[in-house]
Amino acid sequence: MKNLLLIVPSLHQGGLEKVCVATARLLQPYFHVQIAIFDSRDIAYDIKGIPVADLHLASRPGRLAKCLNVLKRGYRLHQLKQREKIDIAYSFGPTANLANIFSLGKAEKWLGIRSYMDMGNPGQIRLFCRQADRLICCSEAIYREIVEQYNGKRAVVLHNPFDVTEVAKAAEQETAQLPWSDGRILVSMGREDVVKGFWHLLKSFALVHRELPDTKLMIIGKGEFAQYRQLAAQLGIDDAVYFAGMKRNPYPYLKRSSLYLLTSYYEGFPNAMVEAMSLGIPVIATDCMTGPREILEDRYGILVPNMSPDVNLDAEVITEEESALAKRIVELLEAPQDMEYYRKMSLQRAAEYTTESYVEKIRAWAEEQK
Repeated sequence: MKNLLLIVPSLHQGGLEKVCVATARLLQPYFHVQIAIFDSRDIAYDIKGIPVADLHLASRPGRLAKCLNVLKRGYRLHQLKQREKIDIAYSFGPTANLANIFSLGKAEKWLGIRSYMDMGNPGQIRLFCRQADRLICCSEAIYREIVEQYNGKRAVVLHNPFDVTEVAKAAEQETAQLPWSDGRILVSMGREDVVKGFWHLLKSFALVHRELPDTKLMIIGKGEFAQYRQLAAQLGIDDAVYFAGMKRNPYPYLKRSSLYLLTSYYEGFPNAMVEAMSLGIPVIATDCMTGPREILEDRYGILVPNMSPDVNLDAEVITEEESALAKRIVELLEAPQDMEYYRKMSLQRAAEYTTESYVEKIRAWAEEQK
Protein backbone atom coordinates (compact mmCIF):
# COMPACT_ATOMS: atom_id res chain seq x y z
CA MET A 1 0.00 0.00 0.00
CA LYS A 2 1.13 3.52 -0.74
CA ASN A 3 1.34 6.13 2.01
CA LEU A 4 -1.15 8.94 1.47
CA LEU A 5 -1.11 12.21 3.44
CA LEU A 6 -4.18 14.46 3.36
CA ILE A 7 -3.48 18.07 4.32
CA VAL A 8 -6.17 20.45 5.57
CA PRO A 9 -5.86 23.62 7.69
CA SER A 10 -8.29 22.41 10.38
CA LEU A 11 -11.25 20.14 10.92
CA HIS A 12 -13.83 22.78 11.82
CA GLN A 13 -17.19 22.50 10.10
CA GLY A 14 -16.88 23.17 6.39
CA GLY A 15 -17.11 21.60 2.95
CA LEU A 16 -13.43 20.92 2.29
CA GLU A 17 -12.92 19.57 5.83
CA LYS A 18 -15.85 17.21 5.40
CA VAL A 19 -14.53 15.96 2.06
CA CYS A 20 -11.06 15.47 3.58
CA VAL A 21 -12.38 13.21 6.36
CA ALA A 22 -14.65 11.34 3.92
CA THR A 23 -11.66 10.83 1.60
CA ALA A 24 -9.59 9.40 4.45
CA ARG A 25 -12.28 6.87 5.36
CA LEU A 26 -13.00 5.86 1.77
CA LEU A 27 -9.32 5.30 0.96
CA GLN A 28 -8.27 3.44 4.14
CA PRO A 29 -8.78 0.01 2.50
CA TYR A 30 -6.39 0.97 -0.32
CA PHE A 31 -3.76 3.28 1.23
CA HIS A 32 -2.02 3.95 4.52
CA VAL A 33 -3.86 7.22 5.15
CA GLN A 34 -3.25 9.99 7.64
CA ILE A 35 -4.30 13.62 7.94
CA ALA A 36 -2.09 16.63 8.72
CA ILE A 37 -3.74 19.74 10.17
CA PHE A 38 -2.36 23.11 11.23
CA ASP A 39 -4.66 23.53 14.23
CA SER A 40 -6.54 20.81 16.16
CA ARG A 41 -8.95 23.10 18.05
CA ASP A 42 -12.71 22.69 17.57
CA ILE A 43 -12.63 19.45 15.58
CA ALA A 44 -16.18 18.94 14.29
CA TYR A 45 -15.85 15.57 12.55
CA ASP A 46 -15.50 11.98 13.70
CA ILE A 47 -11.83 11.13 13.15
CA LYS A 48 -11.78 7.92 15.20
CA GLY A 49 -9.43 5.44 13.55
CA ILE A 50 -7.76 8.06 11.34
CA PRO A 51 -4.20 9.07 12.32
CA VAL A 52 -4.06 12.87 12.60
CA ALA A 53 -0.87 14.92 12.95
CA ASP A 54 -1.25 18.43 14.39
CA LEU A 55 1.50 20.76 13.14
CA HIS A 56 0.55 23.36 15.80
CA LEU A 57 0.74 26.23 13.34
CA ALA A 58 -2.62 27.98 13.46
CA SER A 59 -3.24 31.04 11.29
CA ARG A 60 -1.70 34.32 12.50
CA PRO A 61 -2.58 37.96 11.70
CA GLY A 62 -0.27 40.11 9.65
CA ARG A 63 1.34 39.60 6.25
CA LEU A 64 4.82 38.81 7.58
CA ALA A 65 3.45 36.31 10.11
CA LYS A 66 1.43 34.61 7.36
CA CYS A 67 4.49 34.29 5.12
CA LEU A 68 6.56 32.84 7.94
CA ASN A 69 3.73 30.44 8.74
CA VAL A 70 3.76 29.09 5.18
CA LEU A 71 7.48 28.35 5.44
CA LYS A 72 7.13 26.78 8.90
CA ARG A 73 4.23 24.64 7.76
CA GLY A 74 6.21 23.55 4.72
CA TYR A 75 9.18 22.57 6.88
CA ARG A 76 7.10 20.57 9.34
CA LEU A 77 5.23 18.88 6.51
CA HIS A 78 8.58 17.99 4.95
CA GLN A 79 9.66 16.38 8.22
CA LEU A 80 6.36 14.49 8.44
CA LYS A 81 6.63 13.30 4.85
CA GLN A 82 10.18 12.08 5.40
CA ARG A 83 9.35 10.36 8.68
CA GLU A 84 6.22 8.62 7.34
CA LYS A 85 7.69 7.90 3.88
CA ILE A 86 4.74 9.61 2.19
CA ASP A 87 4.19 8.75 -1.48
CA ILE A 88 1.35 11.20 -2.22
CA ALA A 89 0.42 14.42 -0.40
CA TYR A 90 -3.07 15.69 -1.27
CA SER A 91 -3.91 19.17 0.08
CA PHE A 92 -7.32 20.82 0.36
CA GLY A 93 -7.62 24.56 -0.29
CA PRO A 94 -5.11 27.37 -0.93
CA THR A 95 -3.38 27.58 2.46
CA ALA A 96 -2.86 23.82 2.58
CA ASN A 97 -1.73 23.88 -1.07
CA LEU A 98 0.96 26.47 -0.31
CA ALA A 99 2.30 24.42 2.60
CA ASN A 100 2.30 21.33 0.38
CA ILE A 101 4.31 23.15 -2.29
CA PHE A 102 6.91 24.45 0.19
CA SER A 103 7.31 21.09 1.90
CA LEU A 104 9.55 19.86 -0.94
CA GLY A 105 10.55 16.18 -0.93
CA LYS A 106 9.89 13.30 -3.35
CA ALA A 107 6.21 12.77 -2.55
CA GLU A 108 3.80 13.68 -5.33
CA LYS A 109 1.95 16.91 -4.68
CA TRP A 110 -1.78 16.85 -5.40
CA LEU A 111 -3.30 20.31 -4.92
CA GLY A 112 -7.07 20.70 -4.48
CA ILE A 113 -9.00 23.73 -5.80
CA ARG A 114 -12.12 23.65 -3.64
CA SER A 115 -13.96 26.90 -4.44
CA TYR A 116 -14.28 29.44 -7.19
CA MET A 117 -13.06 32.01 -4.66
CA ASP A 118 -9.65 30.31 -4.96
CA MET A 119 -9.55 31.56 -8.56
CA GLY A 120 -9.39 35.18 -7.38
CA ASN A 121 -5.59 35.05 -7.05
CA PRO A 122 -4.15 34.51 -10.57
CA GLY A 123 -0.53 34.49 -9.37
CA GLN A 124 -1.31 31.75 -6.89
CA ILE A 125 -3.16 29.69 -9.52
CA ARG A 126 -0.16 29.98 -11.86
CA LEU A 127 2.09 28.78 -9.01
CA PHE A 128 -0.21 25.82 -8.37
CA CYS A 129 -0.20 24.92 -12.08
CA ARG A 130 3.61 24.92 -12.15
CA GLN A 131 4.18 23.02 -8.92
CA ALA A 132 1.36 20.46 -8.81
CA ASP A 133 1.83 16.91 -9.97
CA ARG A 134 -1.96 16.87 -10.12
CA LEU A 135 -4.29 19.86 -9.78
CA ILE A 136 -7.64 18.52 -8.58
CA CYS A 137 -10.69 20.68 -9.39
CA CYS A 138 -14.01 20.05 -7.66
CA SER A 139 -16.07 21.32 -10.61
CA GLU A 140 -15.99 21.30 -14.40
CA ALA A 141 -16.22 25.11 -14.55
CA ILE A 142 -13.08 25.55 -12.43
CA TYR A 143 -11.27 22.90 -14.50
CA ARG A 144 -12.14 24.63 -17.80
CA GLU A 145 -10.94 28.01 -16.57
CA ILE A 146 -7.62 26.57 -15.36
CA VAL A 147 -7.05 24.75 -18.66
CA GLU A 148 -8.11 27.63 -20.89
CA GLN A 149 -6.62 30.60 -19.00
CA TYR A 150 -3.62 29.04 -17.24
CA ASN A 151 -2.73 26.14 -19.53
CA GLY A 152 -3.14 23.82 -16.55
CA LYS A 153 -2.01 20.59 -18.18
CA ARG A 154 -2.10 18.64 -14.93
CA ALA A 155 -5.64 19.70 -14.01
CA VAL A 156 -8.30 17.03 -13.49
CA VAL A 157 -11.90 16.98 -12.24
CA LEU A 158 -12.94 15.13 -9.11
CA HIS A 159 -16.49 15.69 -7.89
CA ASN A 160 -17.12 15.30 -4.19
CA PRO A 161 -18.31 11.86 -3.02
CA PHE A 162 -21.77 11.20 -1.56
CA ASP A 163 -23.16 8.04 -0.04
CA VAL A 164 -26.93 8.35 -0.39
CA THR A 165 -27.54 5.24 1.71
CA GLU A 166 -25.42 6.51 4.61
CA VAL A 167 -27.10 9.92 4.55
CA ALA A 168 -30.52 8.24 4.70
CA LYS A 169 -29.39 6.12 7.67
CA ALA A 170 -27.97 9.13 9.50
CA ALA A 171 -31.26 10.98 8.99
CA GLU A 172 -33.01 8.26 11.02
CA GLN A 173 -30.52 8.16 13.90
CA GLU A 174 -32.14 10.91 15.95
CA THR A 175 -35.10 13.27 16.04
CA ALA A 176 -34.65 16.87 15.01
CA GLN A 177 -35.43 19.27 17.85
CA LEU A 178 -37.24 22.17 16.22
CA PRO A 179 -39.02 25.18 17.70
CA TRP A 180 -42.12 24.46 15.62
CA SER A 181 -44.45 21.46 15.40
CA ASP A 182 -46.04 22.29 12.04
CA GLY A 183 -45.60 24.29 8.87
CA ARG A 184 -43.47 23.96 5.75
CA ILE A 185 -39.77 24.36 6.51
CA LEU A 186 -37.33 25.93 4.06
CA VAL A 187 -33.69 25.16 4.83
CA SER A 188 -30.20 26.33 3.97
CA MET A 189 -26.95 24.98 5.37
CA GLY A 190 -23.57 26.65 5.68
CA ARG A 191 -21.26 28.42 8.08
CA GLU A 192 -21.71 32.13 8.78
CA ASP A 193 -19.85 33.56 5.82
CA VAL A 194 -20.68 36.57 3.69
CA VAL A 195 -20.27 34.48 0.52
CA LYS A 196 -23.41 32.51 1.48
CA GLY A 197 -25.64 35.55 0.90
CA PHE A 198 -27.81 34.91 3.94
CA TRP A 199 -29.17 38.50 3.92
CA HIS A 200 -30.68 37.73 0.50
CA LEU A 201 -32.17 34.54 1.93
CA LEU A 202 -33.79 36.30 4.90
CA LYS A 203 -35.25 39.12 2.83
CA SER A 204 -36.64 36.72 0.23
CA PHE A 205 -38.10 34.53 2.95
CA ALA A 206 -39.79 37.54 4.56
CA LEU A 207 -41.74 38.03 1.31
CA VAL A 208 -42.56 34.32 1.14
CA HIS A 209 -43.75 34.22 4.76
CA ARG A 210 -45.97 37.25 4.17
CA GLU A 211 -47.76 35.34 1.39
CA LEU A 212 -47.56 31.83 2.95
CA PRO A 213 -47.70 32.31 6.74
CA ASP A 214 -47.23 28.58 7.47
CA THR A 215 -43.65 28.67 6.07
CA LYS A 216 -40.60 28.59 8.34
CA LEU A 217 -36.89 29.04 7.63
CA MET A 218 -34.05 27.05 9.19
CA ILE A 219 -30.36 27.88 8.75
CA ILE A 220 -27.94 25.14 9.84
CA GLY A 221 -24.29 26.03 10.33
CA LYS A 222 -21.56 27.30 12.59
CA GLY A 223 -21.60 30.93 13.68
CA GLU A 224 -23.26 33.47 15.94
CA PHE A 225 -25.37 34.95 13.10
CA ALA A 226 -25.90 38.03 15.28
CA GLN A 227 -26.42 40.47 12.39
CA TYR A 228 -28.76 38.02 10.68
CA ARG A 229 -30.79 37.49 13.85
CA GLN A 230 -31.14 41.27 14.06
CA LEU A 231 -32.19 41.46 10.41
CA ALA A 232 -34.79 38.72 10.96
CA ALA A 233 -36.23 40.71 13.88
CA GLN A 234 -36.35 43.90 11.81
CA LEU A 235 -38.11 42.01 9.01
CA GLY A 236 -40.67 40.74 11.53
CA ILE A 237 -39.88 37.08 10.91
CA ASP A 238 -37.78 36.18 13.96
CA ASP A 239 -40.47 33.77 15.22
CA ALA A 240 -40.37 31.97 11.87
CA VAL A 241 -36.57 31.70 11.56
CA TYR A 242 -34.45 29.13 13.42
CA PHE A 243 -30.66 29.43 13.52
CA ALA A 244 -29.90 25.81 14.37
CA GLY A 245 -26.13 26.16 14.78
CA MET A 246 -23.62 23.49 13.88
CA LYS A 247 -24.97 19.93 13.93
CA ARG A 248 -22.64 16.93 13.91
CA ASN A 249 -25.53 15.08 12.30
CA PRO A 250 -27.57 17.64 10.34
CA TYR A 251 -29.51 15.07 8.33
CA PRO A 252 -32.52 14.65 10.68
CA TYR A 253 -32.97 18.42 10.36
CA LEU A 254 -32.62 18.40 6.59
CA LYS A 255 -35.14 15.55 6.39
CA ARG A 256 -37.81 17.69 8.08
CA SER A 257 -37.53 20.31 5.34
CA SER A 258 -39.71 20.85 2.30
CA LEU A 259 -37.31 22.91 0.19
CA TYR A 260 -33.55 23.61 0.12
CA LEU A 261 -32.38 27.13 -0.74
CA LEU A 262 -28.89 28.23 -1.78
CA THR A 263 -28.19 31.96 -2.07
CA SER A 264 -24.38 31.91 -2.34
CA TYR A 265 -22.67 34.15 -4.89
CA TYR A 266 -19.59 31.85 -4.95
CA GLU A 267 -19.33 28.11 -4.37
CA GLY A 268 -17.04 25.28 -5.34
CA PHE A 269 -19.12 22.15 -5.27
CA PRO A 270 -21.92 22.72 -2.71
CA ASN A 271 -21.88 19.59 -0.55
CA ALA A 272 -24.85 20.56 1.61
CA MET A 273 -27.06 21.05 -1.43
CA VAL A 274 -26.32 17.57 -2.78
CA GLU A 275 -26.82 16.07 0.69
CA ALA A 276 -30.26 17.68 0.81
CA MET A 277 -30.99 16.31 -2.65
CA SER A 278 -30.00 12.83 -1.48
CA LEU A 279 -32.91 13.06 0.99
CA GLY A 280 -35.32 13.95 -1.79
CA ILE A 281 -35.53 17.66 -1.03
CA PRO A 282 -36.24 19.93 -4.03
CA VAL A 283 -33.72 22.73 -4.60
CA ILE A 284 -33.75 26.35 -5.66
CA ALA A 285 -30.23 27.78 -6.05
CA THR A 286 -28.49 30.85 -7.38
CA ASP A 287 -26.63 30.33 -10.65
CA CYS A 288 -23.35 31.29 -9.00
CA MET A 289 -19.76 30.41 -9.82
CA THR A 290 -19.53 27.40 -9.49
CA GLY A 291 -21.44 24.21 -8.75
CA PRO A 292 -25.22 24.71 -8.86
CA ARG A 293 -25.54 24.86 -12.66
CA GLU A 294 -23.25 21.87 -13.07
CA ILE A 295 -25.31 19.86 -10.57
CA LEU A 296 -28.84 21.03 -11.37
CA GLU A 297 -28.45 21.64 -15.11
CA ASP A 298 -31.72 23.62 -14.83
CA ARG A 299 -33.38 20.21 -14.85
CA TYR A 300 -32.72 18.54 -11.51
CA GLY A 301 -33.58 21.71 -9.61
CA ILE A 302 -34.37 25.36 -10.18
CA LEU A 303 -31.70 27.96 -10.93
CA VAL A 304 -32.28 31.67 -10.33
CA PRO A 305 -29.91 34.47 -11.38
CA ASN A 306 -26.88 35.05 -9.19
CA MET A 307 -27.24 37.78 -6.60
CA SER A 308 -25.18 40.82 -5.64
CA PRO A 309 -22.18 40.28 -3.34
CA ASP A 310 -22.80 43.70 -1.76
CA VAL A 311 -24.03 43.15 1.80
CA ASN A 312 -27.19 45.08 2.62
CA LEU A 313 -28.66 44.55 6.08
CA ASP A 314 -31.27 47.30 5.74
CA ALA A 315 -34.65 45.59 6.23
CA GLU A 316 -36.32 48.40 4.27
CA VAL A 317 -34.38 47.59 1.10
CA ILE A 318 -35.69 44.61 -0.87
CA THR A 319 -34.05 44.16 -4.27
CA GLU A 320 -35.63 42.91 -7.48
CA GLU A 321 -33.51 39.75 -7.31
CA GLU A 322 -34.75 39.02 -3.77
CA SER A 323 -38.35 39.56 -4.88
CA ALA A 324 -37.81 37.29 -7.88
CA LEU A 325 -36.44 34.53 -5.67
CA ALA A 326 -39.39 34.85 -3.30
CA LYS A 327 -41.82 34.62 -6.22
CA ARG A 328 -40.13 31.44 -7.49
CA ILE A 329 -40.24 29.87 -4.01
CA VAL A 330 -43.98 30.59 -3.66
CA GLU A 331 -44.70 29.25 -7.15
CA LEU A 332 -42.95 25.98 -6.38
CA LEU A 333 -44.44 25.49 -2.91
CA GLU A 334 -47.91 26.07 -4.32
CA ALA A 335 -47.44 23.49 -7.11
CA PRO A 336 -47.61 19.96 -5.58
CA GLN A 337 -46.90 18.25 -8.91
CA ASP A 338 -43.74 20.32 -9.42
CA MET A 339 -42.62 19.63 -5.84
CA GLU A 340 -42.99 15.91 -6.43
CA TYR A 341 -41.14 16.14 -9.75
CA TYR A 342 -38.17 17.94 -8.21
CA ARG A 343 -38.18 15.57 -5.24
CA LYS A 344 -37.65 12.66 -7.64
CA MET A 345 -35.08 14.58 -9.67
CA SER A 346 -33.11 15.42 -6.52
CA LEU A 347 -32.87 11.75 -5.58
CA GLN A 348 -31.91 10.79 -9.12
CA ARG A 349 -29.14 13.37 -9.42
CA ALA A 350 -27.63 12.83 -5.95
CA ALA A 351 -27.30 9.11 -6.65
CA GLU A 352 -24.92 9.89 -9.53
CA TYR A 353 -22.19 11.26 -7.24
CA THR A 354 -21.08 7.89 -5.95
CA THR A 355 -18.25 7.13 -3.57
CA GLU A 356 -17.21 4.29 -5.89
CA SER A 357 -16.36 6.57 -8.83
CA TYR A 358 -14.51 8.93 -6.47
CA VAL A 359 -12.32 6.14 -5.10
CA GLU A 360 -11.72 4.63 -8.54
CA LYS A 361 -10.37 7.93 -9.89
CA ILE A 362 -7.96 8.45 -7.00
CA ARG A 363 -6.70 4.85 -7.16
CA ALA A 364 -6.13 5.17 -10.91
CA TRP A 365 -4.17 8.40 -10.48
CA ALA A 366 -2.09 6.83 -7.73
CA GLU A 367 -1.18 3.97 -10.06
CA GLU A 368 0.14 6.52 -12.56
CA GLN A 369 2.59 7.87 -9.98
CA LYS A 370 6.13 8.24 -11.27
